Amino acid sequence: MTSIASKLFPPAVWIKEYNAKILKSDFISGITLAAYGIPVSLAYATLAGLPPQYGIYGYLIGGLFYALLGTSRQLAIGPTSAISLLIGTTIAKMAHGDIQRWADIASLTALVFAVMAIAAYLLRLSGIINFISETVLVGFKAGAAITIGLTQLPKLFGVKGGGDNFIDRIVTLFSQLPYMNTAVFIFGIAAIIILILGEKMAPGRPVAILIVILSIILISTTTLGIHGFNTVGAIPTGLPEFNVPTLQIKDVDGVLPLAMACFLLSYIESVSAARTLAQKNGYVIDPRQELLALGIANAAVAFGQGYPVAGGLSQSAVNDTAGARTPLSLVFASITIAFCLLFLTGYLQNLPTVILASIVLAAIRGLFDFKEIQHLYRINKQEFGVAMIAFIGVLIWGILTGVLLAAIVTLLLLIKATSKPTVAFLGRIPGTKRYTDIERHPDNENLEGILIVRVESSIFYFNTEYIKECIWEKIYSEASNLKTVILDLNSSPRIDISGARFLKNLFMDLKTMDISLKIAEARAEVRDSLRAEGLEELLGHISRSVSVDDLVVVAIQNNNLTVRK
Repeated sequence: MTSIASKLFPPAVWIKEYNAKILKSDFISGITLAAYGIPVSLAYATLAGLPPQYGIYGYLIGGLFYALLGTSRQLAIGPTSAISLLIGTTIAKMAHGDIQRWADIASLTALVFAVMAIAAYLLRLSGIINFISETVLVGFKAGAAITIGLTQLPKLFGVKGGGDNFIDRIVTLFSQLPYMNTAVFIFGIAAIIILILGEKMAPGRPVAILIVILSIILISTTTLGIHGFNTVGAIPTGLPEFNVPTLQIKDVDGVLPLAMACFLLSYIESVSAARTLAQKNGYVIDPRQELLALGIANAAVAFGQGYPVAGGLSQSAVNDTAGARTPLSLVFASITIAFCLLFLTGYLQNLPTVILASIVLAAIRGLFDFKEIQHLYRINKQEFGVAMIAFIGVLIWGILTGVLLAAIVTLLLLIKATSKPTVAFLGRIPGTKRYTDIERHPDNENLEGILIVRVESSIFYFNTEYIKECIWEKIYSEASNLKTVILDLNSSPRIDISGARFLKNLFMDLKTMDISLKIAEARAEVRDSLRAEGLEELLGHISRSVSVDDLVVVAIQNNNLTVRK
């Protein structure tokens, strides 16, 4: 019972070891995270096409509820650049310029996201993270970085920008460059340089909040304000009001695929970051529990006028570097943010939007991993091609289509790998009782009259034809002196009815050719399936303990065979 309670309420695990020293670390890291998160969330909210306060609401509410249910002790929850862009570019076509509808759709997306995450938790679907490969994410993140950059560059140059896709945005930006605002540009570039230098010289420190404070002071007290700087404007004072999203799914075409894309992105990004930090700090996370934590956090955000949130690696790294020992740091961060919303929002109205653009541009540098792309190109052209498909998909068709395309490509690769598994023909390692792929190890001993086959995957209805073709092609090439076929099932964890019947038919067909079929090292589930189809009555007892070498010895004795190199 205690174990179940600990799984559902992770604080029950770490609270036993809590002390004043940990409390101090969590308090400091919470304030540091808030100082980092406030300017970043303001920037990401504008990226999502929403008023700046909606980003702060995500940090305030999302982190608070994740702290109650999450298994990571350093993961920080809030808006991320990829999800913010996904929300902004997709909802733009749904809201038709109505900012209230825009906000309502964003909240509805968070609520649908929450339902999906909780349903995935109940159905034990935490394995979905494995369907998006790291290779696809490399291409997707690179495309997202360029797409995000193109949405922020007009603010950096002090021009209006525009365009609905990658090409349009570039053409529009270049056409407006002659009208750039030099003062805004210099201001933004200076902010980016300070941010980059701050990351290198003071990693994990909230350099962004210092830039925000300094820029507000400069715009408010000097003549810079008359040089065409756009500012954030008034931000409502007070905490977010909790209410149910006014829209329903039926009211918005396209909200389901948008929510699904946000869910996949959020879960993959959150679990990846959580695993990285858990390994560094010596504990493990529960991917299934993370589904529930993200679901509840996003449900709370939806009721608090926010949009989908996730655990980002950059914000979590800040939390970890600042000394976070438990998720209580997120509670302290939420309290700090709440204090700022109640008493300090008036100071933010003179914050230049170019500063928010600079924060985003500095943050997305880590998304474009050029070294990893080069590495993929050198070692595996196919993996590189997959990354490029995701990259181009995001650039040309947008981030939502890019996410879906990445998922489809991953599934197609999975289907390809399982539909055409490796069918290896084995030879004996000289002087041993071990058998390996003779194509890879041509020095292995080839046993005359014996064909040893190893299928390196489960045997299912969609790959039996391919396996059958490979085996029969080899049998026909050696049929003149072939006496025994040994099927090594050690690498086949499962077999379905079609697979079992294929082996049954293989036995019958080989028997007509006066060739015997033997099965070695079949696993428990495979043995059960074969017995259910009557294979044991034909082949004799199917045992896990019978090795390939045992069957080879018997075959040599029965047929008076020899070994040839």
